[in-house]
Amino acid sequence: MPIHMIDSQIYSGAWSTEEMQAIFDDLPRTQGWLEVIAALAEAQAEVGLIPAEVAPEIRQVCRVERLSMAALRQGYQETGHSTLGLIRELKKIASPAAGEWLYYGATVQDITDTWLATALLKVWAIVWRDLRDLEGTLLALAVAHRDTPMPGRTHGQPGLPITFGFKVAVWLRELRRHLERLKEVRQRLGEGQLAGGVGSLSSFGDKGLALQERFFARLGLRPPDIVWNTARDTQAEFIHLLALIATTIDKIGHEIYNLQRPELGEVREGFVSGTVGSITMPHKRNPEIAEHLGTLARLIRHNAACLAENLVHDHERDGRSWKAEWGLIGPTCAMTGSLLRLAKIMCANLQVDKQAMRQNLEATQGYVLSEGVMLALAQKVGKQTAHRLVYETAMAAFEADRPLPEAILENEQITAHLSPHEIEALFDYERQLGLCPQFVDRVVQLTEADRARDEAEGGGAP
Repeated sequence: MPIHMIDSQIYSGAWSTEEMQAIFDDLPRTQGWLEVIAALAEAQAEVGLIPAEVAPEIRQVCRVERLSMAALRQGYQETGHSTLGLIRELKKIASPAAGEWLYYGATVQDITDTWLATALLKVWAIVWRDLRDLEGTLLALAVAHRDTPMPGRTHGQPGLPITFGFKVAVWLRELRRHLERLKEVRQRLGEGQLAGGVGSLSSFGDKGLALQERFFARLGLRPPDIVWNTARDTQAEFIHLLALIATTIDKIGHEIYNLQRPELGEVREGFVSGTVGSITMPHKRNPEIAEHLGTLARLIRHNAACLAENLVHDHERDGRSWKAEWGLIGPTCAMTGSLLRLAKIMCANLQVDKQAMRQNLEATQGYVLSEGVMLALAQKVGKQTAHRLVYETAMAAFEADRPLPEAILENEQITAHLSPHEIEALFDYERQLGLCPQFVDRVVQLTEADRARDEAEGGGAP
């Protein structure tokens, strides 16, 4: 009976994806362990550690469909050992000769850590693909709205005009930095684990290193420089990178959540007919995806923080720290998969209301353009004096609920230095966008070059 929402037959789609389930669910995870056990037997046969004739049979019995999950559960409950029940069930269906050589000389951690290394490579590929897809969607959005003016806000209040493309371009570069981090961490992923009880390879004698080479080659992994039973920094680095990615997407979702508020109404999640926002308020169109991104990101960040605690180990093996990963890494990867899937849907269907953005700018009655007036006046009277004159004028006009241009034109201390024509030009929103369009151009050019480099390098695939 599912306890976590990830495993719910009803709600799992909001918490995971079929791709992630196909890595971390009971059946595929167990099959993954069996693949490792079979590859180990084949490599051991090649170096003469076990009889050559038993390896093909071990490969044949290492199929999850031949096992009873109920029996595996019972075996664990009876022994308290993570894989002894699995070994016993395999032995039942193997010949006596093959059954004696199952899992020879390896520990549970050798098998499960090696499987984890293969699993994280699969997760990496999914995250890389989805993050690049999202980058592509945002790239098109930035280009489309290079010149779309909107209020730029600081401290939750209108500050200066920007363009929506500029806002998206900021998101783009953050995503690209994560993609570059993914490239870097990929170099450290993919190390197998075969070390024995305390990491010394003592159970394989002088054939240990040769066995590692052949074993890991079969699984597409690298031999480690030295055992990593107690060195879990690579997994922690990857999961913390997932937390960074989740947080960026949470930030994007949170921005959309806020901009969708009716009093702003500048963007909206694409509405799907039949979606119900509330069973008590029939009119509601809630930013469901943006909200759920925040839910997932909070849990991912929490799991990453907990995983950092598990970097501290006792001596050469610590079951507390290692087993805690079992409850953290799979769910974190599953939620990251869901988060990326939902983010792609949200951004691909985002509705941008240019008119609302313009109306919100105009609703400020020119106050968001005070900087330009001050700086133009500063050229005549100095910055500090200009700031005082515009500040005093703006505060008085605000209290009187008057548009700022009107008050500026009536201030003789200002009009003595700036003509009405100059002042009118300073209250043109399109002329006061700073370098927002140019920054969009720069980011688009950089992003296109980055993506072309990805493709030249093989798309980043492992």
